[in-house]
Amino acid sequence: MDTKQKRIRELMFPWLAQGHISPFLELAKKPTNRNLYVYFCSTAVNLDSIKPKISPNHSLSIQFIELKLPLLPQLPSYYQTTKGLPPHLMNTLVKSVDMSRDGFATILKTLDPDLFIYDLFQPWAPTLASSLNIPAILFYTASVAAASFTFHAWKNLKREEFPFPEFYINDCFMPIKSSRNEFGRTPPVSSSKERILLCLGHSSDIILVKSFRELEGKYMDYLSILLNKKIGPTGPLVRDASEEHHENEKEILEWLTKKRKASTVFVSFGSEYYLSNKEREAIAEGLELSGVYFIWVLRFPFGDKDKPKFDEALPEGYLERIGERELMVEDWAPQAKILQHSSIGGFVSDCGWSSVTESLKFGVPIIAMPMCVDQPLNARLVQAVSVGVEVERGKDGSLEREEIVRAIKQVVGEKDGENIRNQNHLFSP
Repeated sequence: MDTKQKRIRELMFPWLAQGHISPFLELAKKPTNRNLYVYFCSTAVNLDSIKPKISPNHSLSIQFIELKLPLLPQLPSYYQTTKGLPPHLMNTLVKSVDMSRDGFATILKTLDPDLFIYDLFQPWAPTLASSLNIPAILFYTASVAAASFTFHAWKNLKREEFPFPEFYINDCFMPIKSSRNEFGRTPPVSSSKERILLCLGHSSDIILVKSFRELEGKYMDYLSILLNKKIGPTGPLVRDASEEHHENEKEILEWLTKKRKASTVFVSFGSEYYLSNKEREAIAEGLELSGVYFIWVLRFPFGDKDKPKFDEALPEGYLERIGERELMVEDWAPQAKILQHSSIGGFVSDCGWSSVTESLKFGVPIIAMPMCVDQPLNARLVQAVSVGVEVERGKDGSLEREEIVRAIKQVVGEKDGENIRNQNHLFSP
């Protein structure tokens, strides 16, 4: 009798954004010692960026499947991703993905997977899978606390208060105002609410979430009630730092090694957010006045020919005044390797969910500076569980240098910072 177990074949289809693709990829890598084979579907530009991140060991159980989008004049192939996509083309990208439905149906029929794991903005995808008797499960890659707050508001016709008072939205973070800055991102889809609710409804009895019960257990229980579905935590799915590589990595780590323990802050605002001139100036002045060492990852939305130099993007004479206290890095840095370094005492972050979970894993207090979408709610969670301090904004929503200084000093070099680091380790997955 053949005792060999049938290999389970799973198809993954994340939304075309790095903040979605990365956790899907980490989830695909997890069951390498199990009897599972993963088909990972995305556009060519996204697949080209993640293939180098796959080790030979993982390549035995993960196969990349290209989704070909229809060619639209305003959406060349290098824009078939949200990274670097001009905000006015976001809905064009969504339209193009929707137009790929027939092509994706062919992929489903050809692969005939045993399980389909999908994302939040393609409601037609689980419908296609169900028509072929393929079980479909939604994987939610943001925080459960933010999800429960949002879905409570959407479904609560009687206007009952959210049961966890630590969550609220400041006036400056109302949806219209927080959706973008002068260079920033728009919400993924103009009709996000309808699409998201459809995706949630199409999921089988369970929804996977990128989190763990020690951090968000009570929010998981409430979300389960709201959606009438089981909530399955996957863990934080933080990428192994050893898999990160950067051309200036040696220089960065050598610079860090010369600094005292917990004396330096890491400043980064995700891969798809660009600071406005006012935000960049306030942060620069706050870092200068705080007196701390810092590594700052700066990103610009301009074409290669138009990118300003650091000294052009910062206040006049800034780099000369700061001297050896700073290390400026353009576009990207090996974040996990930096955060796990003993010299890092704080993380100035927009509170994107992946950054929050990385901070928790490496025990680094967060100096929360949320910018848009779910980030203000993530910042509420950071404060609620005492693993960071939020930078309070002015009445008009602007960042103020004095408040930035206060938050940085509270985390780095003071007793409060040590307390936050100790609390952070309690939630380290």
